[in-house]
Amino acid sequence: KFASDISKQSCNMEFLQWDCHDVARWIESLGFPQYKACFTDNLISGRKLIYVNCIYLPRLGVTDFKHMQVISACVRELLGITETLSSRSIADPPLDTVVLFLEKKSRTGERADSLTYQRFLRDMH
Repeated sequence: KFASDISKQSCNMEFLQWDCHDVARWIESLGFPQYKACFTDNLISGRKLIYVNCIYLPRLGVTDFKHMQVISACVRELLGITETLSSRSIADPPLDTVVLFLEKKSRTGERADSLTYQRFLRDMH
């Protein structure tokens, strides 16, 4: 099971290579071309998508609540996460390994650049 989890997640993380223009094209493909500039102007790359949720979207310029819900749900689906970070309590069990990996990968620097999901999982165990 562990090995299949690694390969399943690895092939679904192409978005980590996206620059802000790739993210803007993806937002457009969701039916929201009016928000492309919100993502390019704020330099939202694929690695920063972990932070795109209903709390953060208004800061980017997305203020229509229905649009915020759709975009947030699509981001969670793309990232393979089922819960929002803002819905968590400190009493909740630890975050899913994918979420933990994406949080580490969202950072800048050589370590984050070279971090792979396989190595992250190996380091956790």
